Amino acid sequence: MVTTILFVLVLSFLFLGVPVAVSLGLSSILVIAFFSGDSMSSMALQLFSSSQKFTLLAIPFFILASAFMSTGGVAKRIIRFAVATVGHFRGGLAMASVLACMMFAALSGSSPATVVAIGTIAIAGMREVGYSKDFAAGIIANAGTLGILIPPSIMLIVYSATSAVSVVKLYAAAMIPGILLAGLYVIYVISISALNPKLAPKLPKEQTDIPFGRVIILLVTSFFPLALLILAVLGTILFGLATPSEAAAVGALGAMLIATGYRAMTWQRLKEAVFLTARTSAMVCWLFVGSWTFSSIFSYLGGEGLIKEFVTSIDLSTVQFLILAQVIIFLLGWPLEWSEIIIIFVPIFLPLLNHYHVDPMYFGILVALNLQTSFLTPPMAMSAYYLKGVAPPHVQLWTIFRGCFPFLTMVFISMILVYVFPQLVYWLPRLIYGH
Repeated sequence: MVTTILFVLVLSFLFLGVPVAVSLGLSSILVIAFFSGDSMSSMALQLFSSSQKFTLLAIPFFILASAFMSTGGVAKRIIRFAVATVGHFRGGLAMASVLACMMFAALSGSSPATVVAIGTIAIAGMREVGYSKDFAAGIIANAGTLGILIPPSIMLIVYSATSAVSVVKLYAAAMIPGILLAGLYVIYVISISALNPKLAPKLPKEQTDIPFGRVIILLVTSFFPLALLILAVLGTILFGLATPSEAAAVGALGAMLIATGYRAMTWQRLKEAVFLTARTSAMVCWLFVGSWTFSSIFSYLGGEGLIKEFVTSIDLSTVQFLILAQVIIFLLGWPLEWSEIIIIFVPIFLPLLNHYHVDPMYFGILVALNLQTSFLTPPMAMSAYYLKGVAPPHVQLWTIFRGCFPFLTMVFISMILVYVFPQLVYWLPRLIYGH
């Protein structure tokens, strides 16, 4: 009954428009104050300890790096290089957009930043050469969402802090599934372009016949600096040369230097980047503190035990449990954002993993793949809303939704492949770390 009251309080505050972090924390404080004889000192210690997780320090640095990338003209240079690489194929601009989203995601770790930065340029370019509005919007929204899967994903950092799984191993485990999903997007683009050439026509010859000297210049000025920065950040993390927080700090510095080298960094843009970083980091960290308090009180009051007892009494197999968990997370992605799902609801599943012999790292990658859908399915389809904010006026919100739906099939296929072939998750961590 007490845990039911806790959930009712949270939902009531949310419906009243109270911020999520405050709703979670305030509900927990009221319940523990009225229904428990314990003092509030344990609550204060819980709040303090939850905000001291060193892994969370990487979040503001990655946000700052993505802000520098977004304002530094980097997205335009990435797209130019990608067009020079695959632009001569039918559907080449869509494939170039997927490649550009992958590179930008590997620099920023953020889906919103990737969607906005690449979408600002790519969707208008695709419409100019005759791409279908639905198709152009769908490929940008879906490929941009790779930012929460491909390292250095901010979502994986939050999952690591929630589940106590090494973020370094999570990054290694996410590499192949991330590349797999991007590859499925490219395969879909190639297939649909061949079946219906009107959806994704070829670029004009004058845009694809790039002189060899120009390609070399693009390699030196656009690709190499970004590739070196990606290798510096991800390489040092994966091989244990630096912690994620240290590598993120280097990434932010490198992004600022690249933007300065491109002559795109001004004092005003620097202030905007710092302000955006402070605001977003505060939002994420307060949400983490509030939800950590909520999950701790929920567990303390016995809610975790009740759920574990109920689920284990159903006598599910491991595969059935995984499917049930992913269906629930998929449905939660309709009304909620990824941060709320990871911090509030995923901890409910974590105690059950040991009973069903499921590796938390493997479960985290499945969740990361699944949460791609939360950015693309209404009403909480954040990628669609971000893209609408930078798309031309004639691209309506429903057009973006309609374009996203076919690509969701690729997400489900990638999840099935990871279910069937777990080595897609385990191969790289075992290769690097030996276990």
